Parts: sequence; C-alpha cells; structure tokens
Amino acid sequence: MSGGAEERSETRRRVGAARRLVVKVGSSSLTTAAGGLDTARLDAVVDAVAERCARGGQLVLVSSGAIAAGLAPLALARRPKDLATQQAAAGVGQLALAHAYATSFGRHQRVVGQVLLTADDVVRRSHYRNAQRTFERLLALGVVPVVNENDTVATDEIRFGDNDRLAALAAHLVGADALVLLSDVDALYDGDPRRGGARRITEVAGAADLNEVRAGAGRVDGLGTGGMASKLAAARLASSAGIPVLLAGADAAVRALGPADVGTAFAVTGPRLSARRFWLGHAASATGRLRLDDGAVEAVTQRRRSLLAAGITGTTDEFHAGDVVELVDATERVVARGVVAYDAAELPELIGRSSRDLPAEFRREVVHADDLVVVH
Repeated sequence: MSGGAEERSETRRRVGAARRLVVKVGSSSLTTAAGGLDTARLDAVVDAVAERCARGGQLVLVSSGAIAAGLAPLALARRPKDLATQQAAAGVGQLALAHAYATSFGRHQRVVGQVLLTADDVVRRSHYRNAQRTFERLLALGVVPVVNENDTVATDEIRFGDNDRLAALAAHLVGADALVLLSDVDALYDGDPRRGGARRITEVAGAADLNEVRAGAGRVDGLGTGGMASKLAAARLASSAGIPVLLAGADAAVRALGPADVGTAFAVTGPRLSARRFWLGHAASATGRLRLDDGAVEAVTQRRRSLLAAGITGTTDEFHAGDVVELVDATERVVARGVVAYDAAELPELIGRSSRDLPAEFRREVVHADDLVVVH
C-alpha cells in the first residue's frame, strides 16, 4: 500500500470506531538507551491519545517506563537485574513518569490519574471488582487513567510478568472495545525484522496465521522487558476474549488511534466473556488441580456440564472450598479452570463415586458449570 496505509479490514474499522480503548506504550518507546524519559516521544503519544479523547473516546493508558525513568537519576547504566534495585529505580522513576504525563496532558487540559496495580488486584476477586469500579469512576469524570504495575512493591511471585499482559487484562477489566499496543516495531513480522528477509504480517484472523511466526523477547539495551513474544501473547489473550487488537509503532500513534490503518490487526477469535468468566480463565491464580477421566473431560469441555465427583480420578496440592483450581486430563493437560466447592481434604472419600452413593451433604457439584471456564 502506498504511504504505508493498510487495507481497512473489519477489525481495523472496529478499532477505529471503538469508544473505549486501552492503549499500551512500552519503555523503549518512551525512553532513551542512556536512560531517562524522552519527553518529545512521550508528548507525541499523549497528543495522539488526547486527540482520540477529543473525538469522544474514553482511553486508558497502560505505560511502562518507571524503572527506565529511574536509571539516570540513580546513575545506573542499565536496567538492574536484582528485584530490590528494580524497585528502588521504580520508586524514583514512577514519580518522574507521573509528573511527565500530568504535564503533557495538561497541554490539552486533560486530567490524568495514576493507577498502580499488582497481580493481586486482578487475582483476588474482591480486588478485581474494586479496580473495575475505580476505572469506571475515573472515566466517568473525564480522567485519563495512566496504569502501570506497582513495581515498588510487587514481588516475583505476584507480578504480571510484563505490561503487555497487564494491558490485555486491563482491556477486559474496563470493558474496552479495543486494545492498541504501541511498540518500537511497526508491525508483527514472522522473524526478526532487523536481520532482513522477515515477512510483515498485516492481518491475523486466527491461530493459523501465526504458525510461521518466530517472536523474540526483550530489547537488547536492557530497558524493555516484553519483546514481540509478550505482545503476541497479549494480543492472542485479548482477541480470544472478544477484544480486537492493533499492534503498531509508537511513532504512528496518531494513525493507530485514528483510522487504524497501520501495523498488524488481530481479529476477534472468541466471544466476549463476562468479567467473572474472564477472571476465572485468565486472571485468577490456581491453587490446585483435579484430574478427570475421559468422560468427565468430554462432559466439561464439550457439553459444558458441571464436574461431579464420579468423574475425578485424583487431586494435587492443597486447596480450600472457593479456590480456583485447574481441571486436567489423563496427560496433565489443562482443559478448564473453575471454583471448587470442597476442600482438598474432603475429596479423597468422594472421587470416583456416583452422587447417589454419597451422603446428602456431599451430593453437590465439585465444580459448578457456572463457575467453570474451558481452556482452549
């Protein structure tokens, strides 16, 4: 296409017409290799977001860059590897990042609000619902929420892993109509575009379009953590939950947030899930496993039936009633996730037995169909 414009597919039309958008921008698009914020690049992203807001859009901005912004003030040559120094850099950089966004959006008379999340805020159901209410109120007040992982307190055990995943989770949490991932790469390629010979992919309709893609990780200067692999995983997560995705270069933010005729568009591959079912399938942490026989696997995955004790062949780990557990087949492949109705200690006496052979108080479903999500 001349001028780099891509064909306006239905996916691109949906992104372009979306009223509520989550936009993610990475560290490599906001900072320099030497560390510190590049205010000109940050202003360019803000200008594109503000322009979309002025047309009636509600935007949530998921922004990396806190740790990178803290490197120069702390005289650190590169992103630290140990968690304590990362958190120290984030503590310094987060303040600089928030100030930069407030100043930049102020040029457009836009108020911003900082929202720092840990994985607990989406893993725990009560926290998840509270985060939803917070975002709804901020957006209703005309505020642009600027979201980041709370790097100053998150531990390795409770991290999202990268802000691309955070953006995909946030897109569903806020009920976004589309997700836009802004990167230092202009689109998805089937290989490393820096090495030449890589094919540019402009439309992804389903998994088959990704069979030949070899996505790498991380930026070589150490400022970024995601890389194309994490962006691809985030796009697949969002699109499988009914949210169209556009991956584009941050330097094309105006067009990405305008006609959406740049980058790579990921078509929706699954139905829009309720907040609870999305939380069950993608956000909640599983604390144990239930092993199913073939008949139970078919009933749960194909007929969407509740899981009964008769179809269970074994359990692993310790869990309590109300916890999220994984349901696995005979090969340990995860086929579903759901909320278990019993403690792990109660199940050994129940598994493999028909409901009619159990005492009345133990005849309820082990995992009810309403609390179960099939994993594809």
